Amino acid sequence: MWKDPALTRQVVILPDGTFSFPLIGRFTAAGKTVDQIRTEMETAFTRYIPEPDLSVIVQQVNSQVVYVIGKVNRPGHFPLNRNIDVLQALAMAGGLNIFADDRDIRIFRKTSEKAMVIPFDYKAVTEENQLDTNILLQRGDVIVVK
Repeated sequence: MWKDPALTRQVVILPDGTFSFPLIGRFTAAGKTVDQIRTEMETAFTRYIPEPDLSVIVQQVNSQVVYVIGKVNRPGHFPLNRNIDVLQALAMAGGLNIFADDRDIRIFRKTSEKAMVIPFDYKAVTEENQLDTNILLQRGDVIVVK
């Protein structure tokens, strides 16, 4: 809220897609644009503040992640804030460790219709220049390095 430090704050969207804000209560953010959220909040604030001047800014997106587990140097979850492929995700995980089988890497992907396992051959991409086999990742993909 512009010029009102008591109503200026960062909020975290909960896993159920909602958040709470002082005076106006709980709001649903899931499936809405920033403008839609701002408009709904401004409408709720007009009960307390005439002509509220509200800004809504997305600071960080945490729901768009991929996971890299197994024989990598830094396993974990990584933000998917742009289009990344398997090779880039493995680089974010610190690369393969010395025990990794570079020909036995799998991407586990769940869609609304089915779950699938996609094989990935690291050596084919890095040494044999088969760049078309470097898979573009999607939200929630899990890369398992054996």
